[in-house]
Amino acid sequence: MQSVDAAPTDTDPLALERQVCFALSVAARNVVAVYRRFLEPMGLTHPQYLVMLALWQHGPLSIKDLSRLLQLDPGTLSPLVKRLAAADLVRRDRDPRDERALAIALTERGRALRAEAEAIPAGIVENLGMPVDELQALHSALTRVIDASQLAMDDGSVTDPTM
Repeated sequence: MQSVDAAPTDTDPLALERQVCFALSVAARNVVAVYRRFLEPMGLTHPQYLVMLALWQHGPLSIKDLSRLLQLDPGTLSPLVKRLAAADLVRRDRDPRDERALAIALTERGRALRAEAEAIPAGIVENLGMPVDELQALHSALTRVIDASQLAMDDGSVTDPTM
């Protein structure tokens, strides 16, 4: 059995601690757990909160537009929207521009929930204990990572090393 710290992490390109994917995965899991403290009393999961954020910002949206904004597959998004509708936070109506499509709109209860949600960003900053400018710089860096990774996927430069 090999020791846990068999290879020096400063020279090993496969050291777990050096992997961007590992840092992103752990950070995302932990930050979502911090959000959970605020969202559970509101009856929301983190993905549902993202749907609500999009609707609070943009108003009624088609599933297609909501899917694009949240970068979620419509098949993943539909059950989220159904649960929000069951909780009387959103309505699923036919899109007046395209009767074949669904338009998702906030209910009165969904609009009212925004007032409670407005405390979340400050609560997250306080719970993380990090300076706002550092969090803004992180957001900016992550946005660049998102853009770069989407470009890499779109132009085919992400390759499978086993091929």
